[in-house]
Amino acid sequence: MKAYRATGSFRNGRTDQNFTYDVVAIDVADAEHRVYSNFGSRHNAARRFIHITSLDEIQPTQSSEPRVIAHFRDTHDFSAPPSSEEE
Repeated sequence: MKAYRATGSFRNGRTDQNFTYDVVAIDVADAEHRVYSNFGSRHNAARRFIHITSLDEIQPTQSSEPRVIAHFRDTHDFSAPPSSEEE
């Protein structure tokens, strides 16, 4: 399993709501399906109203999503804050 970060927007009433969502999935197709399923169940948004602009694999330590941390807790060290490129 790998960690992926999806960014995009979905229709929320009359406006478009931007999102960034981290998910654990087997591959890119599975990650895309999980993003669609999440916004469909939580926000009652149809797949045609969910627009994913990027879907990239990330290091699990870069995520603050509880599901990602719980999945990789035995293999990665989350005690140190993720290193930022800005100093």
